[in-house]
Amino acid sequence: MKQRSSVSRPRRRLRVQDVVSSGGVVLRRDEGSIEVALCGRPSDGMWVLPKGTPQAQETLEETALREVQEETGLKTRILRSIGAIEYWFTRLDQGVRFHKVVHHFLMEPTGGDVSLHDQEYEVVRWFPIADAEALMSYHNELEMLRRAVALLSAEAGEAGEARAETPANGNRGRGAL
Repeated sequence: MKQRSSVSRPRRRLRVQDVVSSGGVVLRRDEGSIEVALCGRPSDGMWVLPKGTPQAQETLEETALREVQEETGLKTRILRSIGAIEYWFTRLDQGVRFHKVVHHFLMEPTGGDVSLHDQEYEVVRWFPIADAEALMSYHNELEMLRRAVALLSAEAGEAGEARAETPANGNRGRGAL
């Protein structure tokens, strides 16, 4: 039996880079229920909220409006800030560990159509909230969706009524980004 060497290889220290993105939770009322627009790659089982990186001199709100329109095909207006999520990811080939903060805004559609989305995702679709909760790929984005629904419901004076139940399968998303 071959023994392992007790000599460890030196680890390459990764530089840390902070990055910021901005996006939205686009909600609409359809026949009394609330739906959310999600961007997807069904071939990978991925369903996410639209978001992206600011261009030079762009505010977080301007970035959110632009990225949502590009990725979903929808023109929107911002109702209010929902909050931000943060996570870490690594690109070993670049020697970088990224710390990402994504700012989310509650939005409503004012025009456009999901068929007009760019090619970053295979498809963009409207989902009832319970279906979206079962499909969403990342728990932290799921929490942004739940905050947005709660805010919309509270603003409409319907606290609790529009908030979706946990899906029967108990799925709350597949994990954090």
